[in-house]
Amino acid sequence: MVRRTNLIQKRRETRRAMKHQQTLTFGEQDALDVMSYSALEENTDYLLIDGVYIRTLFISGYPFVASSGWLDTLINFNHDTDISYHLHEVNALHALPKLHRKITELESTKRAMLRAGKIIGSEITDPLESAIELRDKIQRGQEKLFQMSIYICLRAESLEELNKITKLLEATLSSRLFYTKVARYEQLEALQSILPRGEDQLTQKRNLDSSSAALTFPFMSSELVQESGILYGVNKSNNSLVILDRFSLHNANSIVFAQSGSGKSYTTKVEILRQLMQGTKVIVIDPEREYKRLTESVGGTYIKLSAKSKEKINPFDLATTFHKSSDLSEHAQDLTEVVSLMAEGLSSREKAAVDKAILRIYKKAKDEQPLLEDLYQELHKLAQLKLCERLEKYISGSLADVFNAQTNIKLDSRLVIFDIKDLPESLRQIMMLIISNFVQNQVKAKPEKRLLIIDEGWMLLQHEESARFIAGLVRRARKYYLGVSIISQQANDFLHSEYGRAIASQSALRILMRQDTTTIKNVVSEFQLSEYEQNFLLTCERGDALIIADQNHVAVKIVASDKEHPLITTNPAELYS
Repeated sequence: MVRRTNLIQKRRETRRAMKHQQTLTFGEQDALDVMSYSALEENTDYLLIDGVYIRTLFISGYPFVASSGWLDTLINFNHDTDISYHLHEVNALHALPKLHRKITELESTKRAMLRAGKIIGSEITDPLESAIELRDKIQRGQEKLFQMSIYICLRAESLEELNKITKLLEATLSSRLFYTKVARYEQLEALQSILPRGEDQLTQKRNLDSSSAALTFPFMSSELVQESGILYGVNKSNNSLVILDRFSLHNANSIVFAQSGSGKSYTTKVEILRQLMQGTKVIVIDPEREYKRLTESVGGTYIKLSAKSKEKINPFDLATTFHKSSDLSEHAQDLTEVVSLMAEGLSSREKAAVDKAILRIYKKAKDEQPLLEDLYQELHKLAQLKLCERLEKYISGSLADVFNAQTNIKLDSRLVIFDIKDLPESLRQIMMLIISNFVQNQVKAKPEKRLLIIDEGWMLLQHEESARFIAGLVRRARKYYLGVSIISQQANDFLHSEYGRAIASQSALRILMRQDTTTIKNVVSEFQLSEYEQNFLLTCERGDALIIADQNHVAVKIVASDKEHPLITTNPAELYS
């Protein structure tokens, strides 16, 4: 049905408009032309304005019980929508008599059913209990009563598309027990109610207490844009850009949890390239040789550590001499963790001996840094023969060339990759710990904007010594302008570990990608995710992520430019075709 205005009324309106325009300046006339639409057609259940199909719906039925985030499905509905809330407080003096009357009616119905011997169902008991509870809370001042209207305006380029979006919205909301109706024969009034004028011309109201009304508002921002940040991707909720500066958060640490093949390395490489453009120096511990092509493309330093490599890191190397006893004590504790991992554990007596030996060799050191063999000799003097036996293979055995040599590498390049793929599995964890300690000493000597990225970080949680060290490094990193990124596909290993949870809590940036049913429960519990976010992580596509930055939660599609993509992809079909 098309509403048509009669000819006489049109002529009158035209004459009034012409008289009004005669009083306007040319600038005002131009502004009206820009702001006004050229044509409007009102139909039974939609409007057609300048070729755009518009339909407004209202929520007519609500769930019986309100819960946190109960309108998340509407807020995150991934289509072109406008949502309008109209909220009016109801005077308690007017609300209480109506509540008393409703309670009396329900109690009367209940007594009549009891006399008739009928079973009293939840359709009587639930509203009665709720009405009594609400009345008591209003009388005590714990709750207020509001009338709320919620309208949703949909837009599409065709009527067919508009009908499709409408059905999808109705199905989405009905799954959460919200029921919607199209404002038939009132689309013009409905559109007026959507506009930001605060006029509720549709007046489709529903009584809600203050607690339920508060839960209808989205408290989490669906946008994340920081002018000083780097581009991570496109917001999947509203197609805006997600631009984040991790160094502006309360710390610059991050964790990435994802299934194998969901795009965690791709995401990390995108971030590396864009951090480099902002002058951030990046250091990567790469156990799977996934960053070599990226290093070559940006002129970085590629260090391949193995039993036969010429590049060496001395575990006892210090970038500067510690003058404060507290600094040397802290360094000695870190080295004790390294030695404990190499010796496959230390007793309390052995720990005390190692601590004493470390302090001695630094006092004796003059021109060069002490070596592992110097510690070995001091432990011999302290009669720690069993411990010396366990360290023998690193001094004169098959691994003597790996850890018992002076450092001959530097971290001067803007991108430094430590490739440890050729090391045996038993040594990778030790080398990851030694590299992390080496980087820590370097940033203490010269604090500047740096990232340390540890891929396959779950390996560091396999032993208490390495887990404790990394947890301490993450906690202290902010003091030295360092951000630590830990990437893992073993979310459960992290979240079942005391140190893993400490690392997660000390990371202001969390990037969660696709999870499976074995990990999702712990991830949801640890990061307090909503039902929508849980479903997103179970069903999202490759390259999709949920970014949690402090209190901001954003679903994002990670994107790379056409020039970035060839440098970072690990897809065999693209690499070898």
